[in-house]
Amino acid sequence: MTRLRPISLRRFGLGLLLASLLSLLADPAAASNAAVGLAGASQDNLAVPRWLYLATGGATVGASALLASFVTDRRFIERVHLWQTGPDAGVSDGLLRALRVAGGVLGLAVLALAVSLGYTGPQVPTVNFAVIVVFAGLRAGYTMLSYLVADTWRALNPWRTLVSAVPNGFVSYPERLGRWPAVAGILALVWVETATAVTTRPSVLATALVAYSVVTLAGAVAVGADAWFDKVDPVSVFLQFYGRVAPVRLDDDGLSFRLPGMRLVTDDDLTDLGDVAVAVVLVWELTFSGFVTTEQGAAAVRWLAGVGLPPLFVYGLLYLGGFGVFLGLYVLAARVTARRIDTFETPLDLAVTFAPSLLAIAAGYHLAHYVGFFVSLSPMLVHALSSPLSSPANPVVLTLPAWFGGLNVAFVLLGHLLAVWVAHSQAYRTFPSRLQAVRSQFPFVAVMILYTILSLWLISLPTANPPFL
Repeated sequence: MTRLRPISLRRFGLGLLLASLLSLLADPAAASNAAVGLAGASQDNLAVPRWLYLATGGATVGASALLASFVTDRRFIERVHLWQTGPDAGVSDGLLRALRVAGGVLGLAVLALAVSLGYTGPQVPTVNFAVIVVFAGLRAGYTMLSYLVADTWRALNPWRTLVSAVPNGFVSYPERLGRWPAVAGILALVWVETATAVTTRPSVLATALVAYSVVTLAGAVAVGADAWFDKVDPVSVFLQFYGRVAPVRLDDDGLSFRLPGMRLVTDDDLTDLGDVAVAVVLVWELTFSGFVTTEQGAAAVRWLAGVGLPPLFVYGLLYLGGFGVFLGLYVLAARVTARRIDTFETPLDLAVTFAPSLLAIAAGYHLAHYVGFFVSLSPMLVHALSSPLSSPANPVVLTLPAWFGGLNVAFVLLGHLLAVWVAHSQAYRTFPSRLQAVRSQFPFVAVMILYTILSLWLISLPTANPPFL
């Protein structure tokens, strides 16, 4: 009689992970195009019970954490996150300067066209250059480029180009503020996008660009370009943090390539709670915009407004309150970890150590929320960039196939799986004991599972226009 071998825990975890991925990728549900700014997207109902769909997503993240806990060879872990090609010293300083000059000219030209055509172009958002470029181009496409390929915003940033050409840095930036001003700025920009007419009225968007330019130029001249765009400017910090996930980097040392997300392990430039808050707000702003653009979110807003609360107060309460809850959950995970394991690391140290994993989650969220929107409006974006002074008589918008929703689910899960590996690598860099390294990850993985279930629930819901806005 044939003797059956017992199934190891590792093989069981691998089987659970593969089964979970296959069940999710086979699901025909189309994910919602949350926070699209210009248009919504309808979707089919789930073909499986939603509780099973969400539980399977959470099990996928849990199974990946279980599998990662078996990878205890520190040399192998280091080889994974330290492997790179380059930097290629063959990239000359002259070529780098030429690329920066070309990027600066391009950025200034796009900004000037966006402001000018926002006022003088057709006041129809689907054909106006400013709306298409800012939301389909920068908010969706360029942000995806920043974490999928490379962060090139330093060269393209039109405000940095202007500030660098004039004397600046007359006042020292208060280092105690850290990146908290950027956190407030990102929250403010997302609020403007959600609660004002910048996505539907090009002239309002142009005015917002002018106001943003005035504040940015004044601030950068006062405290210096490096301090302002590294610590304060919300767009620069937003793209800089997403760019940490990118595999390609072009800097003064040349061109280098790393495995996607591995710079999150080795780049130790997150230092305080303000940096943690930036990572959390990137996750939260997508969750919030996803919630308020669903039928369930719209119903919740209407109910709260129906009991007498002003609609804008309701949105503000959900927005700032939800960010506080997200940040609080993450800090709580750091405190629980510090209490559970015997370590000299403080809760703040642990929060900073594991914060880069949130950027992998944010990248997966962003790709799931915006890739369909970007693909749908890509013909309009190509026309706007190639012929900015002529509006199309017949705007072309691509219709996505039904299977595209499965990709959105996959993007969310891939972001979370990458986050699990980043957290695993960070733990082994921080703790000398393998048991400490494994146990330190559990509270953070629990928060990741909660984020997974919430995000999968949001992208499974039918979309709707936010009420009262």
